Amino acid sequence: MFGTVKKKVQEVRDKTLYMEIYGENKVAYRVLSGRMQLFGDEVITYGVEVIDRKSGDEECIPDFSRNIEDAVVFAESLITNRSKPRQLYGRALDFLRVSI
Repeated sequence: MFGTVKKKVQEVRDKTLYMEIYGENKVAYRVLSGRMQLFGDEVITYGVEVIDRKSGDEECIPDFSRNIEDAVVFAESLITNRSKPRQLYGRALDFLRVSI
């Protein structure tokens, strides 16, 4: 017998640009602020977005952290390493592996 499981989608709403920096490699690094429902409570979350202005590639982690300092430090590490959008998720895993 098979059944279906309904998963409640947690979506970040009311995104606001907190910080944007253009790197030397013509890539924009952004820290975004937003709100989402988490276990019935509304929480503020911070995301990170990387946009390559030359190729048009774009990647975003809308709910990277609930701490603004972690999101800004991560964005600064992306800038220092001159990361491209396709490297965002790998760098996020490395950052979270060290910081947890």
